[in-house]
Amino acid sequence: MHFAHTPVRIAFFTDILVEGFDGASRTMLQLIQRIAPSTFELFFITGEMQANIPETSVYRVPTVTIPFNQDYQLALPTMVKRKIEKKLDAFKPDIVHIATPSLLGQYALKYAKRNQLPVISIYHTHFISYIDYYLKYAPWLAKLVKPQIGFSQSQFYNQCSLLYVPSKTTFQALEGMGIQAERMRIWERGVDTNLFNPNKRNQSRIFEITGNNKFTVLFVSRLVWEKNLETLIQIYHLSRQMGYDWNFIVAGDGMAAKALEAEMPGAFFTGKLDHLSLAELYASADVFLFPSVSETYGNVVAEAMASGLPSILANGGGSRDLIQHGVSGFVCDPFNPTEYLRYLIQLQTNPSLRQELSTSALQTVAHFNWDVLTERYCYDVLKLTHKTFIMYTNEEYASLY
Repeated sequence: MHFAHTPVRIAFFTDILVEGFDGASRTMLQLIQRIAPSTFELFFITGEMQANIPETSVYRVPTVTIPFNQDYQLALPTMVKRKIEKKLDAFKPDIVHIATPSLLGQYALKYAKRNQLPVISIYHTHFISYIDYYLKYAPWLAKLVKPQIGFSQSQFYNQCSLLYVPSKTTFQALEGMGIQAERMRIWERGVDTNLFNPNKRNQSRIFEITGNNKFTVLFVSRLVWEKNLETLIQIYHLSRQMGYDWNFIVAGDGMAAKALEAEMPGAFFTGKLDHLSLAELYASADVFLFPSVSETYGNVVAEAMASGLPSILANGGGSRDLIQHGVSGFVCDPFNPTEYLRYLIQLQTNPSLRQELSTSALQTVAHFNWDVLTERYCYDVLKLTHKTFIMYTNEEYASLY
């Protein structure tokens, strides 16, 4: 493999790029941090950014808070359209990378088409799966809205040159929405096993949070209702009703945090944690519980697996693809708290089963490699931009996928 010295210029469009904010930000930063600056030059058009990126490589767009999800800022490119175009024309991008089909993403797509530039995107968030939560009191409206969202997203992504999707389940869902299969490629996610691993186990950390050493169930997520928090609450209450006095630790923050604390009065809420604290918590708990069905991938599941923590997941969404039922974890009917509880009881009463699942999960995670994923991305960018100075044999390219 040989690279030329002239860098390929990538213009990144993303509403939010904040270290540790969500799976999308973590994915993009893992990729960005590995892209060789000698081969690629990056410029960011973003609404909100808190990351280790030089300000000279960033243009910030005005934002507005989304009314129904105040954790997110929506970039408003039309307010500064001429200034953005001036920055882009000076940068002279070879390719456009779009994070989401937001207003900023729509602007980026139009700019790319107008300038005959290839477009690459990574599918981070399955927005259509949120509709049932946001419109749960108006199911008739949800039935009308979901096809419109599916059509809008297919119209957007069918104009992209390449769309990375993180799992087979997500691939199939997007194909069902009308996104052309030939534009999609499965591009999973990596996990930092230097950070997330069983050696971070520290039982005193659990005691610091709970004041005891009871069986500990961990849930990690942004605390928003589309993560199926209702089922988490039901599992918690059912366990109490049946006399299981376990520790439930909830790590994360979000709009639903106060309501969740009120609904789970005996649980322990840590708020948002940094990566080091989170790695220690994963490795020190007994079971990872994750009933969300809105994931395209499930970064927190991969982190739990890398930490040797057995997982009990919803049988839905992309995170389901990460484990083999009964081998590296368990999957449940997403909205049946009794089924989750059955597996929790099995894992509490059978330490050897927990160890078997942990060992299998660690073997699975060994294949989640950010360096390989970055190499695939770089190859595809070079191919899309017709930069012929990269040379792979067919065997080398096949080994990347």
